[in-house]
Amino acid sequence: MKRVFLFSVLITVHTCLLAQGKRVAAPAALIPLPVAASWTADSAFITAHAAIKAMPGLEQDAALLKSYMQAVSDRPVNGRMSATVSLSIDSLAVKQPEGYLLQVTPQQVRLTAHDAAGIGHGIATLRQLWKPAAGGGLVLPGAMITDYPRFGYRGMHLDVGRHFFSVDYIKNFIDQLALYKFNNFHWHLTDDQGWRIEIKKYPRLQEVAAWRDQTMIGHKKELPHRFDGKKYGGYYTQEQVKEVVAYAAARHINVIPEIEMPGHALAAMTAYPSLGCTGGPYKTAQFWGIFDDVFCAGKDSTFLFLQDVLDEVIALFPSSYIHIGGDECPKVRWKQCAACQQRMKAEHLEDEDALQSYFIRRISNYVNSKGRRIIGWDEILEGGLAPGATVMSWRGVEGAVMAAKQKQQVIMTPEDELYFDHYQSLYPEEQTAAAGYTPLEVVYGYEPLVAAGDTALLPYIAGIQGGIWSEYLSTETKANYMIYPRLQATAERAWSPATVKDYNQFTKRLATLTGDRYTTYKEINYRLDSLARGSLYVTLHAHQPGAVVRYTTDGSVPVAGSPAYNGRIRIARSTVLQAQLFVKGKPAGRLFRQPFEVCKSTGAQVTLQEPSNTKYNSAASLLVNGIAGTHRFNDGQWLGFSARDLHAFIDLGSVQEIKQVGANVLNYHWQKMWAPVSLVFEVSADGKNFGRVAVADSFPVNGINAVRLTVKPVRARYIKVTAVSKGVIPAGEYGAGGRAMLLADEIIVN
Repeated sequence: MKRVFLFSVLITVHTCLLAQGKRVAAPAALIPLPVAASWTADSAFITAHAAIKAMPGLEQDAALLKSYMQAVSDRPVNGRMSATVSLSIDSLAVKQPEGYLLQVTPQQVRLTAHDAAGIGHGIATLRQLWKPAAGGGLVLPGAMITDYPRFGYRGMHLDVGRHFFSVDYIKNFIDQLALYKFNNFHWHLTDDQGWRIEIKKYPRLQEVAAWRDQTMIGHKKELPHRFDGKKYGGYYTQEQVKEVVAYAAARHINVIPEIEMPGHALAAMTAYPSLGCTGGPYKTAQFWGIFDDVFCAGKDSTFLFLQDVLDEVIALFPSSYIHIGGDECPKVRWKQCAACQQRMKAEHLEDEDALQSYFIRRISNYVNSKGRRIIGWDEILEGGLAPGATVMSWRGVEGAVMAAKQKQQVIMTPEDELYFDHYQSLYPEEQTAAAGYTPLEVVYGYEPLVAAGDTALLPYIAGIQGGIWSEYLSTETKANYMIYPRLQATAERAWSPATVKDYNQFTKRLATLTGDRYTTYKEINYRLDSLARGSLYVTLHAHQPGAVVRYTTDGSVPVAGSPAYNGRIRIARSTVLQAQLFVKGKPAGRLFRQPFEVCKSTGAQVTLQEPSNTKYNSAASLLVNGIAGTHRFNDGQWLGFSARDLHAFIDLGSVQEIKQVGANVLNYHWQKMWAPVSLVFEVSADGKNFGRVAVADSFPVNGINAVRLTVKPVRARYIKVTAVSKGVIPAGEYGAGGRAMLLADEIIVN
């Protein structure tokens, strides 16, 4: 009865308080955007040392709030009355878990929440609202905000296996998660390149597995591989782990540990070789990739080791979730291992996929016996999903759909939209990344429920998570550059209602909150607007307030007097489009530069005998759009064919004289990308009778092979291009036995 009465009083007071002040437009920027907010022209003043009235159980939140206030303005204030600050929980007034109701008037700052986590999220909103007041203290705009999360799971992942990050850095990362209302920190603690958590029963994990002899320099696709010759490593002691877990818990963030198995285990096997099928010796990985040596599934001693490890991990982490990896596990060693084959026979397992399922189920059962449950990457679906397991769907939406159809929980973390080790810009000066392309706008535009399709599956989508893999993030500065502001975009997708999706408005709020801290998303980018025979049209866009875009197509660098961009640009010849932002007449940001190669095939009609792999862009028109794909093979310009040939047919529209043909193909064996065995060009005047005019069968460049072949002049309208795939990756090569990917782009006809 008392709580119902309190709810009535709150509503009455809120209504009266809003009536006192004139409604105004939003005076503050918030990320993530709340469910509902009303603003008044009034404001509240609080001193950094104001008393905070907190219900019992909220003392830690009150102390944190006080520390945040003092960090912004700790100057003593004399002669000015502070508004009162109160924190309370009322699950009837605020019905949604993690939700809160925030009132700001000249007299009071009142935060009421469904639970303690809601108090934490309300405090995060206060931190974005207040500003230092002249003379000391803090000022907040008059407001009433009703807010609660869209998804119950809102996570960020950080890989510390490839590169190690300090405890201070981890704490700072957690601070950012709290500020943007995340509630889960996925801590990727083990991998082939390093074991990062102290396990007291197995000291060689700290002494050996936590260290590698040296580290690759540059990108793994570059040949020959280069190394720095420096021993590298580190690990977190159990006391440090406890410190991080407690730090996160105080900010209402759950820490999920990940111990990789059965793959990505080379570091652990280096310390304890008996864990592998061959018995070693092994070496902690010095470069990036997927390795054939994995935990042996045939030995009971492997499972006893992992159970011992999990016992210590579970004692450190109160999380109901324990992440066991499960991704990228080659079966090569298992197929050759007598113990694994005997296990398959004894357990009546059909194949090695079923053996992986057995492995995961056995570990899952053990974790369940400890009162916890597992999460795994979507490969844990292979061979059958363990009951009660939650799937992190990273390779697209297929894994999510499969798990949801089995009525098991899914966390969406698709690499193309939510992996932040990908490039966020196509500017050539960008720091080395994993070669995917995931700009801020793509992250912000991700809609998990649309991706899932069938509405019956939606109840099984627990939430979303951004992923930070650290192969190319060797310093904290590099890591921060890749994480932010894509973290903020993920926060809004995870928290705010689905109707909140205005990217331009988001970037304005982001700029207000962060100033010039992040600049990449503000820079010039382009889009192909349309194609016509022999020409293309492009548009330029940027998100720099007050800036003018000026451009050139004559090879000169844009200056203050160059043409101002005011609409789409026609490209009718091979050229380089250059553009520059100007603010108050001065250049701002990096110079944008995009080459175009226009030829007879540009804008021509093109059809494919078979569609390209959906992992890459599937539009056949990419082959003739005048834009060459770059060495960043996920830039959206390459067509990919997995162990399949490319058959492209081009109609020039009329019979024309042809003197040159060509195409670009990619050759990166360490990305499992192989140039074709042969590249064949045929022409025809009538579309029926084709004659071969050129063949290429040598592709010596590790990277882009720009094939250009001079032919005897011939008149033709139709061009047939066949690229014969390598098919299966040869023995002795990276990924041997797997499917070779053929990547092709920009068919040239002159």
